[in-house]
Amino acid sequence: MNKKYIVFDCDCTFGVENCDVDDGLALMYLLGCEEAKVLGVTATYGNNSLPVVWKALHTLLCDLEREDIPVKRGGETKGEYESEASDFLVEMANRYPGKLSVLATGSLTNLCGAYEKDNLFFHKVKEIVLMGGITSPLVFEKKVMDELNFSCDPYASWCVLTKGENVSIVTGNNCLKVLFTRAEYRERLFKTENPAAVYIREKTDYWFGYNEEDYGIEGFYNWDVTAAVYLMHPELFADQKDRYRVTEEALHSGFLYRIEDGNCVLNLPEIREEHLFKNNIYKAWMNVSFE
Repeated sequence: MNKKYIVFDCDCTFGVENCDVDDGLALMYLLGCEEAKVLGVTATYGNNSLPVVWKALHTLLCDLEREDIPVKRGGETKGEYESEASDFLVEMANRYPGKLSVLATGSLTNLCGAYEKDNLFFHKVKEIVLMGGITSPLVFEKKVMDELNFSCDPYASWCVLTKGENVSIVTGNNCLKVLFTRAEYRERLFKTENPAAVYIREKTDYWFGYNEEDYGIEGFYNWDVTAAVYLMHPELFADQKDRYRVTEEALHSGFLYRIEDGNCVLNLPEIREEHLFKNNIYKAWMNVSFE
């Protein structure tokens, strides 16, 4: 089995009232994949402030009895590029040259910080998978959702997208193709006493009500989990490589513009088959062990 050596850079708010649950579910997905070796988690901001994310990550790993996984504190605001998170990213890239996979699902401040510290960082990394960016407005029944991740630190996003190598982006638009409904969720998670299933349903069932009330959605979209699945099982996606014009100005709203003479080549993969995609996620979640 070929292991993937992963640093997960995220703005986890799993367990925080009225905040997104998908970062925590993405981490659980990775921990449930036998071929994934999570070297550490680097904390960033986005869904909430860094102190809230920091606490949420430690609580989650404590609950999962995985306190062996190091958590490194990142920059608290855009432009704060020197941090133990960026140092850790550089350290792991040097320890696993050509083998390190980076999954980033929040602001890209820490990745930019790693590049500022070592201009060869992106060259040393095997692959970068991001969740963020939009190619058209995210329109729901009740409102239009703003892009969150790339717009948190537009310069950092520009840096990663234009200087990074082998960059794949799971955009908000492509995540909208698969909805996790409450009925299906309960069918999969409420008919078993698997410890991981019990934990997930206790911590996340409220999220359905929040999304229905706030956005008019009868379910929720697993934004960050989708990016984690692409990292581990790209065969479940169809790669879509093209040239994009990426500017710091456009990234203030998270927009990516496909254009023939764009300044970088990016891959925006799309989910192939919903059933296989979801089965893979539930299988990994059920494989998370509470030691």
